[in-house]
Amino acid sequence: MKEKILAKNPNGAGMLMLWIFLYLLAAALLVIGIILSAPLLTSLGSIWLGLGWIPFLGLKILQPQEALVLTLFGKYHGTLKGDGFFWVNPFCVAVNPAAKTKLRQSDDVGKDSVSSVISANGQIEIASKKISLKIMTLNNNRQKINDCLGNPIEIGIAVTWKVTDTAKAVFDVDNYKEYLSLQCDTALRNIVRLYPYDVAKNVDTTGDGIADEGSLRGSSEVVAQRIRDEIQQKVLNAGLEIVEARITYLAYAPEIAMAMLQRQQASAVIDARKMIVDGAVGMVEMALERLSESGVVDLDEERKAVMVSNLLVVLCGNHDAQPVVNSGSLY
Repeated sequence: MKEKILAKNPNGAGMLMLWIFLYLLAAALLVIGIILSAPLLTSLGSIWLGLGWIPFLGLKILQPQEALVLTLFGKYHGTLKGDGFFWVNPFCVAVNPAAKTKLRQSDDVGKDSVSSVISANGQIEIASKKISLKIMTLNNNRQKINDCLGNPIEIGIAVTWKVTDTAKAVFDVDNYKEYLSLQCDTALRNIVRLYPYDVAKNVDTTGDGIADEGSLRGSSEVVAQRIRDEIQQKVLNAGLEIVEARITYLAYAPEIAMAMLQRQQASAVIDARKMIVDGAVGMVEMALERLSESGVVDLDEERKAVMVSNLLVVLCGNHDAQPVVNSGSLY
């Protein structure tokens, strides 16, 4: 379905004054016809007074960044865009299948041009038939997805989007808001399953056959861009444009969160110990070189081994060393 913009529409204020004038004229004709006993004038005045309210149905008010998709006897008539007061064919009906759909997102603006529907419990529900052309935000529920290593994670995204083709949004899909939400879920699963939560060895996240260091935690910008592109491809036929996608929540699933935390803690401890040992070895090497250069003491291999052992114990220990004073010979 191709969008057709209704560019030339009569001014609503002028048409309103015209219909009011004709209504008053019909009332005057009715009175004159009764006074003069003129059946023709009485009939014309009565008919217009009975049917003269119909043209008022064609008056439409639009706020900035709003649109109305109109059908005439079941056929697509056109889309009314632009802020202002307009008059269209009174038999045109505004169509918006997503009018009553409430997702976790910024709602459509405007309270005019509404339709009343009696729900199953007897209450009257009012839903705007206008389509917002503003940029809106969809914050989908968190999903539990397995990453490329099979670890269950919970992830949530926020997608900013807008309607660019009202005809496609209304007629090519059943409900463009629900369609967008579903495509966000599927695109999120398709992309997340390609990445590990954290950097892992021998994992190819780009599909080029070469292992890389991509991860959900460390490459969030790249992942979000790929999610945005994936969603855009899927909603193109619905007349929607995805402006941006952002990861709003990322964590391991509760059932493995504690185990993964312990794993991260163990990895951090190992890295810290590794750094301490590397530094201690460098300090021992420097001490031996300085002693040898200054000639303070001449150490044989056995004494060097004892000194190295003592220095490593002092430098790598978790507690402060307790000095021992030797008043006798080293041997």
